[in-house]
Amino acid sequence: MAISSSFGTVRGILFDIDDTLVDLEYAMTTALRDVSEHLLPGLDQAGWVKFGRIFTHETTHFYDRYLAGELTFNEQRLLRGRAALGHFGVELQDGEQAQAWVAEYHKLQTAYVRAFEDVEEVLNALDAAGVPYGAVSNNVHDYQRAKLDGAGLSRIRILVGTDTVGVPKPDPAIYLEGVRLLGTVPGETLYVGDNRLLDADGATAAGLIGVWLNRTGEVVEEFTGRQVDSLSRLLVPAPTAA
Repeated sequence: MAISSSFGTVRGILFDIDDTLVDLEYAMTTALRDVSEHLLPGLDQAGWVKFGRIFTHETTHFYDRYLAGELTFNEQRLLRGRAALGHFGVELQDGEQAQAWVAEYHKLQTAYVRAFEDVEEVLNALDAAGVPYGAVSNNVHDYQRAKLDGAGLSRIRILVGTDTVGVPKPDPAIYLEGVRLLGTVPGETLYVGDNRLLDADGATAAGLIGVWLNRTGEVVEEFTGRQVDSLSRLLVPAPTAA
């Protein structure tokens, strides 16, 4: 069996996608700088870090409104960009300027998306052991399908998006649809993702074995669930030489 026995009996694995399988934060922050440098000439590195932080972490309420159906995907993206630029006193004008910014950002961000280095090793081990796997994401199916394929992860065929069942995480239905497609049962299905609340806690509440992928080593004392610092930690450790 490829999966470490520390997780109990596991007959299938579901993964989150963004910042779990693919390094979306790198793609976002790199594309943001490329598309915004002409608007923020002379901004120092600390400024760019803050700019990226606002867009990726401090404006997620706009993404939540997208998930709730209140905004389109491009509208939430534009509002996040405006908030980040506005912090530095730059106003992104309506009309052509805003449309051009969103279009260029989308093109660049898509080009920068890449899989984390630990993903291939894990998928190879699962394939070799015959363990089924898939992905469950808080974005729409077709957008995430293109993202996986572009990152070289086309072998992940099972994919559940928010539009697949009409609800986002942490609604139990979205995790359980992934379980159904794997052909497993919730209590023997691992769900791994970088969001402690949506992935580890949400999946656990739905009856799966939720695991927080804590790549940065963040300390959250009240969290008592399962966590790993790399996807490689999911696997049975390789035997050491005598």
